[in-house]
Amino acid sequence: MCGATEGGLSLDGIDVKKEAVVQGQVLRDGEPVGNAYVRLLDRTGEFTAEVPTSASGHFRFFAGDGDWTLRTLAPKADPVDRQVHAQVGSVAEVSITI
Repeated sequence: MCGATEGGLSLDGIDVKKEAVVQGQVLRDGEPVGNAYVRLLDRTGEFTAEVPTSASGHFRFFAGDGDWTLRTLAPKADPVDRQVHAQVGSVAEVSITI
């Protein structure tokens, strides 16, 4: 995929050909969750990075090629893990429902 989904994060200024982008949105009951955290874990489960979601529930990581786990932490919700594959030259769009 070469662009963000409709209503998603803008890729303006990002050279997708040189990056492995993992981005998406955290939702609860179809509504964005703006007070969550998304962690990026490597294939061994080791913590790599963490970002807060925006008011619209969006997040973005620049990752290396390979398989990753996104762990979402939010108030009043159990942690949710999602597997994702990152590859230079593409954008991995992920929707996470808590």
